[in-house]
Amino acid sequence: MFLAIVSRQFVEMTRTRIEGLLAAFPKLMNTGKQHTFVETESVRYVYQPMEKLYMVLITTKNSNILEDLETLRLFSRVIPEYCRALEENEISEHCFDLIFAFDEIVALGYRENVNLAQIRTFTEMDSHEEKVFRAVRETQEREAKAEMRRKAKELQQARRDAERQGKKAPGFGGFGSSAVSGGSTAAMITETIIESDKPKVAPAPARPSGPSKALKLGAKGKEVDNFVDKLKSEGETIMSSSMGKRTSEATKVHAPPINMESVHMKIEEKITLTCGRDGGLQNMELHGMIMLRISDDKYGRIRLHVENEDKKGVQLQTHPNVDKKLFTAESLIGLKNPEKSFPVNSDVGVLKWRLQTTEESFIPLTINCWPSESGNGCDVNIEYELQEDNLELNDVIITIPLPSGVGAPVIGEIDGEYRHDSRRNTLEWCLPVIDAKNKSGSLEFSIAGQPNDFFPVQVSFVSKKNYCNIQVTKVTQVDGNSPVRFSTETTFLVDKYEIL
Repeated sequence: MFLAIVSRQFVEMTRTRIEGLLAAFPKLMNTGKQHTFVETESVRYVYQPMEKLYMVLITTKNSNILEDLETLRLFSRVIPEYCRALEENEISEHCFDLIFAFDEIVALGYRENVNLAQIRTFTEMDSHEEKVFRAVRETQEREAKAEMRRKAKELQQARRDAERQGKKAPGFGGFGSSAVSGGSTAAMITETIIESDKPKVAPAPARPSGPSKALKLGAKGKEVDNFVDKLKSEGETIMSSSMGKRTSEATKVHAPPINMESVHMKIEEKITLTCGRDGGLQNMELHGMIMLRISDDKYGRIRLHVENEDKKGVQLQTHPNVDKKLFTAESLIGLKNPEKSFPVNSDVGVLKWRLQTTEESFIPLTINCWPSESGNGCDVNIEYELQEDNLELNDVIITIPLPSGVGAPVIGEIDGEYRHDSRRNTLEWCLPVIDAKNKSGSLEFSIAGQPNDFFPVQVSFVSKKNYCNIQVTKVTQVDGNSPVRFSTETTFLVDKYEIL
């Protein structure tokens, strides 16, 4: 018994007419013949068996049968993109996804000039601008949360100082309340936010005083986390606010923030690299910056001792308010007016550098991809090699595009692990660490396709060692040249890393 699971008409027809045409198809089909089409006086049935199912295209007899066969093949290739198995239940579950995809192939009865990749893009409605907007929004959420926590700690510290001195806790009026009730509100905000940073053992008992709207602010962290989880579920990769607009999966696994001193430096580098598949560096550009953050006024007048061991020819540039002559002569970063102080509680970029080159020896991680055509498709060999032995790359992901509609690759030998994303048609080669002890590795797999299907190869990673060997070794005060305790956070990230 034949039953129509999904039907889509592209010209105006009555339901009775459609049901009649579909009911006539099983009677006309002759399984003894090798043909995949049947004609009547008015229509032509072009069909393709798909395991226990049939994909049937009904056209007029005047249509071009070669174009009809090509259209039918495209229809049949769409189904595995949305259905894991060619079964009735699976197709019924994704019927609307299939209909939307069918509508991209045929419009008003005529075939559109599209391929499978374009259909997937159109149906997903993938928007780079939307991703950028979401990344910016998530960054703003993070920054607002950090600012709220900082304000809450200040309020709590003021309250503790007042209690130690035996004075009445200072009032912080707000939300239309008086100064006294504002002080109570501030304390409640503080306790709620600070509690969210501690391990959750058991919920704290409710305070006996009346309900306060300020307690709702404590849920802000959960709202941000829910927002991030929602982005992740939609396939987005999330990064922290200090990592710019480019997203990278490797950045999600950063270690917890280090113990920040009153003087804290953040050294960040980002690399953009494009290589050819046959060798040769087309372009490599690296941008680095030292961000200074001072959280105590008494350390505002300081100087940073910079050690530059770079031998690659980076171009250095100091902030306009930094004494350039002092930096050139003694590698010290200090203000032009030594009587002034650096801003407090804000990130200030004091030094930045740039490296642009086409020298192949500067490539930190080389990727060599060799697709070879075989009788059943392609045998792909891909290998990596770390060129900079002083680097330690963490959470490396090498993403290889795959042909669509050909199933999963057959993995031969592999160093590390892999993930096959059938939705995006990619193979992700995952390596936890690449360093001097593990500087090379390879992956072999087989799949149907042509050599051009496996490019561009994309790479992402994160490192706690910077590429250009520029570090802050000491911090001293302007008056007396006495040393100051400081902390440093170093990050080396990928902005774009492609083998075309």
